[in-house]
Amino acid sequence: MTEPAVPDLSATPTIASPNGGAVVGSAQPLAIFVAEAPPVAGAGPAVAGGGGKTRLGDRVFGLMTSGASVIVILIVTLVGVFLAVKSIPSIADDKANFFTSTEFDAGTLHFGIAALLWVTVIISVIAMIIAVPIAVGIALFITQYAPTRLSRPVAYVIDLLAAIPSIVYGIWGAAELSPHLEGAQRVLSHLPSPLFENKHPNGTIFDGGVVLAVMILPLITAISRDVFERTPRANIEAALALGATRWEMIRIAVLPYGRPGVISGAMLGLGRALGETIAVYFILSTVGGFSWSIFTGGSTFASKIALGSAEFNNPKATGAYIAAGLVLFLLTFLVNAAARAVVNRRKDYA
Repeated sequence: MTEPAVPDLSATPTIASPNGGAVVGSAQPLAIFVAEAPPVAGAGPAVAGGGGKTRLGDRVFGLMTSGASVIVILIVTLVGVFLAVKSIPSIADDKANFFTSTEFDAGTLHFGIAALLWVTVIISVIAMIIAVPIAVGIALFITQYAPTRLSRPVAYVIDLLAAIPSIVYGIWGAAELSPHLEGAQRVLSHLPSPLFENKHPNGTIFDGGVVLAVMILPLITAISRDVFERTPRANIEAALALGATRWEMIRIAVLPYGRPGVISGAMLGLGRALGETIAVYFILSTVGGFSWSIFTGGSTFASKIALGSAEFNNPKATGAYIAAGLVLFLLTFLVNAAARAVVNRRKDYA
């Protein structure tokens, strides 16, 4: 029995395609002709090496976005220049030390920022100490524990807190919340520290910090919730596959991934607390002298400027308040820059 003849593939002839391209394979009817397709008009820029041109719409959109960025930077720069120019004459005529004095009398040009800076910083720190743990807990509950039918209503209610006007928070804090916090102040006043000396029953820095915590809670919660939801599913499943409990999974997978987002959200909330005016204006009582205690009244930069609006007809006195606004502007700018630096450390999140 004879074996069938095997064709000699090494002798496969090479032929040209009808349009001049090369032939891949043999000269059999199933041969595939490879030819470069002509570029399609209007298909956008060509791939690398194609030498295509960018379309007019892309160039216009790029110029518009670049122009918007330049305008924002220009506005911030002009605000800083305005504050500096208007405040320098009053600072030069200041009869007290602008950085260390605790008195602020713009009419006689005896003013300093030490007391305002202390009250602004300490009231914001109190708000952060209260708001950040609660916000992170709510965000973890919504994203990791609660079912969908419960997580959505909770998220909506938290987001609605951001829609309440500041003046409502101020009236509520002064009329309703402040009297109920007297018990907490009496308990904390037994701690051996000048921070907890019980000097004033109502309208204290502590009261203002609690109200500010409620105000910045939605912002920190929203950012924390968003970054926790972006945790890679592979990280979560890997932790659970290794036998981790739900809390252990959150601790080793969710929290490390979301830490930059939580920090940036907290810093943005801090910026909101530093610049809050109306709520603090209603809550804090005006007191004479300076004290380190958080159970006394005072003024922040923003509330002091609001209280002194009647003196804005005097250029020198106005310059003193503008100088306080300049310090608040720089402080807020540094806080937001720090938040951006923290986020940029994690390129996978940024």
